[in-house]
Amino acid sequence: QESMHAYAANVYSTVVEELMNGKQRKFIAVEQEFFRLWWDGVATDKHKKQVHQLLQEGRLEFVIGGQVMHDEAVTLIDDQILQLTEGHGFLYETFGIRPQFSWHVDPFGASATTPTLFALAGFNAHLISRIDYDLKDDMQKNKKLQFVWQGSPSLSERQEIFTHVMDQYSYCTPPQLPFSNRSGFYWNGNAVFPDPPKDGVYPDMSLPVTDTNIHLYAQTMVANIKERAAWFQTSDVLWPWGCDKQFFNASVQYSNMDLLLDYINKHSDEFGVTVQYATLGDYFQAVYSRNLTWEIRDSQDFLPYSTEPFQAWTGFYTSRSTLKGIARRASSLLYAGESLFTQYVQKHPAGSICKCRALKQLQSLRWAVSEVQHHDGITGTESPKVKDMYTNNLMYGMLNVKKLMASIIFDMNNAKKDGDVYSSVYNKHSRIPGVDQYVVVYNPLAWNITTFITVSVSHPTMGVYDELGHSVPAQVQSSVESHSAYDLYILVEISGLSYRKYNVKPLNGKQSAFIGRSVKYKRKDITRADQNSQRFLPVVNNCYQVLFDPNTNLMHSITERETNQTVQLTQEFLEYHVNGDVAKGPISDNYLFAPNGSAVPVSKAVALEVVSGKLLTEIRQYFYSNVTAQNYTYAVYTRMYTVPEGYDGNLLCHRIEQEYRVGPLEINREAVLRTSTNLNTKQLLYTDNNGYQIQKRPFKAYVDNPVARNYYPVVQTAYIEDNTTRLMLLTERAHGVSSQGNGQVEVMLHRRLWNNLQWNLSNNLTLNDSSVVRPVIWLILGTKAVSNILYQTSGLALEHRPVVMFGALSGGKPKLPGQLQQHSVHESPVTLPPNLHLQTLSIPGWRYSSDHAEQVRSVLMDEQKQGDADFSRVLLRIRHLYEVGEDPVLSQPVTINLKSLLQGLGSVKQVEERSLTGTWDVNTLTQWKWKTAKSPSKGFSNSTETSENCTVTIHPKEIRTFFVYFQGQ
Repeated sequence: QESMHAYAANVYSTVVEELMNGKQRKFIAVEQEFFRLWWDGVATDKHKKQVHQLLQEGRLEFVIGGQVMHDEAVTLIDDQILQLTEGHGFLYETFGIRPQFSWHVDPFGASATTPTLFALAGFNAHLISRIDYDLKDDMQKNKKLQFVWQGSPSLSERQEIFTHVMDQYSYCTPPQLPFSNRSGFYWNGNAVFPDPPKDGVYPDMSLPVTDTNIHLYAQTMVANIKERAAWFQTSDVLWPWGCDKQFFNASVQYSNMDLLLDYINKHSDEFGVTVQYATLGDYFQAVYSRNLTWEIRDSQDFLPYSTEPFQAWTGFYTSRSTLKGIARRASSLLYAGESLFTQYVQKHPAGSICKCRALKQLQSLRWAVSEVQHHDGITGTESPKVKDMYTNNLMYGMLNVKKLMASIIFDMNNAKKDGDVYSSVYNKHSRIPGVDQYVVVYNPLAWNITTFITVSVSHPTMGVYDELGHSVPAQVQSSVESHSAYDLYILVEISGLSYRKYNVKPLNGKQSAFIGRSVKYKRKDITRADQNSQRFLPVVNNCYQVLFDPNTNLMHSITERETNQTVQLTQEFLEYHVNGDVAKGPISDNYLFAPNGSAVPVSKAVALEVVSGKLLTEIRQYFYSNVTAQNYTYAVYTRMYTVPEGYDGNLLCHRIEQEYRVGPLEINREAVLRTSTNLNTKQLLYTDNNGYQIQKRPFKAYVDNPVARNYYPVVQTAYIEDNTTRLMLLTERAHGVSSQGNGQVEVMLHRRLWNNLQWNLSNNLTLNDSSVVRPVIWLILGTKAVSNILYQTSGLALEHRPVVMFGALSGGKPKLPGQLQQHSVHESPVTLPPNLHLQTLSIPGWRYSSDHAEQVRSVLMDEQKQGDADFSRVLLRIRHLYEVGEDPVLSQPVTINLKSLLQGLGSVKQVEERSLTGTWDVNTLTQWKWKTAKSPSKGFSNSTETSENCTVTIHPKEIRTFFVYFQGQ
């Protein structure tokens, strides 16, 4: 809102006015969040007419067109797709236009997921800028800044995209003038916060173009154009004019630009250059029409990113861990809310909930989750005030969706509205008082799940019963966080997209839930421990035996019981100490990680408590700075589950769940958990790109800054392995991860920094984060074959844990749940095989026609008046989780019939296959085919085979998008 007031609203108002004043002028715009705030709140009717006209004329061009320019390192693919879809839906509904080029100039490093997503969205070319400085130098020298990128090894040339890497000047005009000590080319000056200056005079307005200096100005511009021309293969040079927060006073900007461009073109013989205003599309069209043959880049990404040897941008992988965690919880809640609402609309058309209000509740969270994907959002590279805005918007959206989900469940149960309902999503702080309570648990995945949910209770003798009054396995034990509360673990078995209702009763005397018994072990001085322990403390379930060393209270080894493989495995917390004084050397900040040396162990003493029961064992380790210290800054809670006979416990049994408690840290400390094994990994690490695909990360022995430059982002999955055994880490938020030694993997969990770099101080960008963070990581240990089968479904089970809602339902005994929960627990409205993921099931509410000619006509005729949202169109996405050749069974293509897949929701009337964001019919989507050595003929590519009679075959790594319409809607 402050940016809107200080400059962004003025960018759109003055640019639109100035474009109307000169037929030759052009402009590109990216982020829809700012544009929509202007369109809905600032733009006049005249402005709106002009925008329509400028878009028709191709002089205003939207590039990317998502809500924001998303970060590429720490975002999840689901959320990238969401924010892109959100922006594209608005643009198509309002203007009938579909962006076709990307402008990813500012994310800190480039992921290989992005080219695939942009190809799937119908783009013709992709543009990036921030890649490693030494790599960019090399590509520039060899004219290799442009290539055809095949980001996915499995999709390869079927989803490739021409990619342009900006040269060393990146996306800003170089401001130096050799003939003046004033800056050049930025006649706007700099934006002023919080209010624009009353007299219109901004700081640092560049030297105006005059008759006396125009020749010198033109020489300066031409020299820079020619310098860049030498780095590219065609004689077309992309010269970006502008930078951050520019064009808020577009008249002074365009009038000076006009003079300069006219002058160069009048003297083009002398300069050897002609210049023109262009959109990004104009530039790529020019390059495309040269008909050159381009090199192919494979699926290697451009991470991490360094701007010089001691500036490794690997700190932001962990910065503001709390915000990263909330952003992912919000995304997961939105996913659950969307599918529950979609089912409600299909199955309860006469339900009492106002659909328009429900859609607004979902939209508030769509907007908040989209917005935080910004490259200065979830990255943690914003000031505390902006971080609070993101957090507040997420919390507000989550509250809306929780209310909506609770009211849907109420309505489907015909419960009385005066029943006290409050809902909480996986939040242990909502205590169940000592009265009969109902816990409603919704499984948002399209697979049957068996897992534990945790609720906090104030009473240790508890019974848990299902809808039919049968006793449900549960275990109660003292709470980790609170002395007055107990944690109740309930074993839930829920089919896909369904909910179950459990009755939690305090019992007098007769105990139904198992009790977890606690044994506390003395605090051990790990520096003086006798290392040759003979006896170990075993913790065993059906899949693993974990040994703890009573001399140190640390983990010693894990045995995978099926193969009897034993891996020596220890875990410790360490801290990197970093410098905060720029006079003394490189600093760490929100973006950068610059450790002073190797990480230092944080604790000399560890206390241990083991809480064991029939269903789970929880090992609580507390790490103290020394034997007599009062308080601990670090703790690990490790949980291993034992599933009773008659339940499918495969996933539960194979995961070792760890929850960490870290903080508050001292200033200029970066906290890591290092897991050291005897696996001979040769220091090779594997990490994911955005939860979509895996990248190989060999350790690179840099002379300078090798620790920080070998850090990578983990979004969902990281692993190390030797010839036989793999150790996988699954995460519920992004972290930095590295392998600093053979057999090691370390995860950065928290950072607290302060530095005196002027830029950081003036933007309040020091990271004095005094919070306590509680991230969760699931460990899976086993053969490659076994972990291949487990990691995709397990990663999604961690991402989309069941939504837990509490309620005291009024009016005696609850009725059995309505139609959503079938009487047989095993029926499910939608069930997919384990290699397919229901990526999206939602009702977007867009009012646009899916017939393009019809949509363009209705925009031209101005028939896009505010009408009711369209509730008949369901957006469905299905993603194949495996790569070609990754697993003998799960990597096979899968054929499904969408009618029978969705019959639990209703009778399917019509299915349309669409591009990734829904704006193209895939049958009419033609994309530029760039010539490569592999495919010499240039032309248009048409990507997918369409579904006759609703049967589709989904190949490895495909993401297929459909509009589905049901009978009677």
